[in-house]
Amino acid sequence: MRRNVVSPVCAAVFAVIMAGCSMQPRVNVALEKAAIRLADANWLAASQARDLERTLPFWSDDATILGPDAPPVAGKDAIRKYVAGAFATPGFSIIWTTEKIEVAQSGDLAYSTGTDRISMTGPDGKTISSDNRAVVIWKKQADGSWRCIVDVMTPAEARGAKLTGEFAVREALVK
Repeated sequence: MRRNVVSPVCAAVFAVIMAGCSMQPRVNVALEKAAIRLADANWLAASQARDLERTLPFWSDDATILGPDAPPVAGKDAIRKYVAGAFATPGFSIIWTTEKIEVAQSGDLAYSTGTDRISMTGPDGKTISSDNRAVVIWKKQADGSWRCIVDVMTPAEARGAKLTGEFAVREALVK
């Protein structure tokens, strides 16, 4: 009876190949979520302080902001102009709450969801506020930091009379 020597060798080679395929670095998802949550908190603090130079680095150079009834704000120069205009608006304030963060198993992309409120003083001296839902897509940078690559806002409520202020906020920020 002839012994089949090829089968054990093939099995060993197959096992080595499979082990090599699964040797991708393991991502500590909890650690990455914590890093994003910290970046998000620092971004909010810089935004609330109306500090343009501290706020801008949280967007990547090629980031895009997508808001309701407004053209996309794409690229660092356009975002600088947009944010500078917002910060210069009388009574401008922003607050947000990040509710959920999900990190890809690859560890290089993530998204967060939450809500925000943007307020400013209207021409009549009254406060105009808009409540929004938000999605931020984050990308891990070569230096290990996380930056926003896409920032999406959409009205939190169905369109109606209550959103008149939101459209006024949006129009004032885009100009």
